[in-house]
Amino acid sequence: MDFSSLDPVVNPRSIAIIGASDEPVRIGGRPISYMLQRGFQGAIYPVNPKRPTVQGLKSYADVNSLPETPDVAIVAVPSQAALQAVEDLGARGCKGAIVFTAGFAEMDAGGAAAQDVMVASARKHGMRLMGPNCLGLFNSAINFYATFSASFESGWPLPGRIGIASQSGAYGTHLYSIARDREIGTQICITTGNEAEVTLSDVLGWMAQSPDVDVICAYAEGIREGKNFLAALDLARRNRKPIVMMKVGRSALGQAAAQSHTASIAGDDAVTDAVLQEFGVVRARNTEELLDIAYAATKRIYPVRNTLGVVTVSGGAGVLISDVAESIGFEMPEMPQPAQERLRGFVPFCAPRNPVDCTAQAINQTELIGEFATAMVVDGGYTSCLGFFTQVGASKSVAPKLRAQMKAVADQHQDRLWALSIIAPRDMIREYEKDGFLIFEDPTRAVVALHAMGRFGEAFARATPPAPALPQVSLPATTPTEAEGKRILAAAGIPAVPERACADVEAAVAAAREFGFPVVMKILSPDILHKSEIGGVLLDIASEAAVREGFATLLARAAERAPGARIEGVLVAKQIKGAVEMALGLLRDPVFGPVAMVGLGGIFIEVLKDVSFRRCPFGVAEAEAMIRSLKGFPLLDGVRGRRKADVKALAQALANLSTFAVAAGPRLLSVDINPLLVLPEGEGAFAADAVLEIGE
Repeated sequence: MDFSSLDPVVNPRSIAIIGASDEPVRIGGRPISYMLQRGFQGAIYPVNPKRPTVQGLKSYADVNSLPETPDVAIVAVPSQAALQAVEDLGARGCKGAIVFTAGFAEMDAGGAAAQDVMVASARKHGMRLMGPNCLGLFNSAINFYATFSASFESGWPLPGRIGIASQSGAYGTHLYSIARDREIGTQICITTGNEAEVTLSDVLGWMAQSPDVDVICAYAEGIREGKNFLAALDLARRNRKPIVMMKVGRSALGQAAAQSHTASIAGDDAVTDAVLQEFGVVRARNTEELLDIAYAATKRIYPVRNTLGVVTVSGGAGVLISDVAESIGFEMPEMPQPAQERLRGFVPFCAPRNPVDCTAQAINQTELIGEFATAMVVDGGYTSCLGFFTQVGASKSVAPKLRAQMKAVADQHQDRLWALSIIAPRDMIREYEKDGFLIFEDPTRAVVALHAMGRFGEAFARATPPAPALPQVSLPATTPTEAEGKRILAAAGIPAVPERACADVEAAVAAAREFGFPVVMKILSPDILHKSEIGGVLLDIASEAAVREGFATLLARAAERAPGARIEGVLVAKQIKGAVEMALGLLRDPVFGPVAMVGLGGIFIEVLKDVSFRRCPFGVAEAEAMIRSLKGFPLLDGVRGRRKADVKALAQALANLSTFAVAAGPRLLSVDINPLLVLPEGEGAFAADAVLEIGE
């Protein structure tokens, strides 16, 4: 997908300001003031019928009076006038409009209707529309400031190749301001307002293909359309452009959550999180972490297998760093034994395993720092290297030698990520940064940022898997019974436990006799989706007499607890012992379409929520990766001497569910398979209970 239609909006040669103000601090005056101050080289055309000039520039009465068609225009007039301005700009051939004006869909139904008119007008003329209710954007590389943010009163953007894309105007410029104060260069910031036409996805896609952006910071409150979003994330990954995103808010899956356990488990933004992980987007928990990761990414070193080596003058700091690394899954392999012995030869009481603690002796013998750092990178082979030197890094007596030694080692290994945790004045930090080091006061922040570089590297190196083949699927007109649902799933490659639908008690006795005792009995009704909630499941039925009694019990409970439900009989199934109970699920996300889930099954799934999600369809390899990501995976992998479960059969069933979901189309609203009984290795996996929800 090509996102270049935003080029005239972000890199214009001319701009008109509809509603231009002569006062530099007003909304219609700030963009002009900023561009005049910074020396925008393009043409600036104020439009204000009440003034001959605006801030020293010739003013024009209306869009039709402009001497040329501007590439882009700012609209900063009341809502009714804004509608006319957009129409006039489109008719004139303007390529883009940035609408500051508020009072549209964010207000009420009337505002939403007016916004629809504005969008229709823009699309009719092929004009991109940013906003309305938009704070605008800046591109400091060309001194283009199409924004009324007051943040520039405290300073201007620094040169750099980080782009900020934000759905919130105020928070987007908040990010920029903090980045500027931390001396991190963010030369482009684009905010999207109401996203009536241009969305965050468009901005991410534009940055993903822009030669002026290497690293993308994003702030998102909600993703409303999936196709462009997925295309933008995929383009960024293919172009090795890391995206670090703050995603706030919770996505509601609407009425589906009331019917589907899978949907209720995903009721927060677990689906969006799964999509971000799929494309290697790193999700930041807060502003500080977002900027830390973006700062580290400016080195453009993204290890595929990232390992952390630490050299420190403090054993305590080494423990702190190790704790954080373990908690986020950042590998810290031990130094090779010969290297450890050699380092003990320098300092017998050192701790050379990793972290490599050269102790405070390094203050007396600063040459030790170079020896230990060299051993760490050469012998340890770590891709990310962190030095903890605290205030020693700024000490007049030690810092010059420390800096020289660390620089010498780093210069010989420029393919590694180098970070230092020191406390130093800003001017000294700049010197360390010029030497090629990332500088953090807090070493735990350095660990998180360095770990993110490996996550990017893994995503960039990952080949796009081939699209799996889709089966032929024919869905019934309405939500089926459990028995019919299992038949449909079995045809799609998800086999069920041997079972039989029984309309009367004699058929139930015959089925139990055929399967062998014990058996499971369940009420059979297309209207009772979750049978256990009405007592509609009986286990350990061990005799013909128990079958007869159970049949009557189930019918009585259904009549009492679900009096309006259609009852088609009882389902009798073989009871399987010694299996691991898992759960497979499917929900139809309103943005991303069908999404599959796997997790530990049984009654605790919604309590423990040890689950993994992925957008459909996907193959067996992706399915197995989902399964192995579960905290409870050891239960499948032979923990405490148990036989290993048939993970391959489980992965095949999960992959088959994902292709079935896509082939079935939008009428398939949800699937819940719980439990899916996974037998020992080589013996298969079978659905013991299944609910399919079919829509119109």
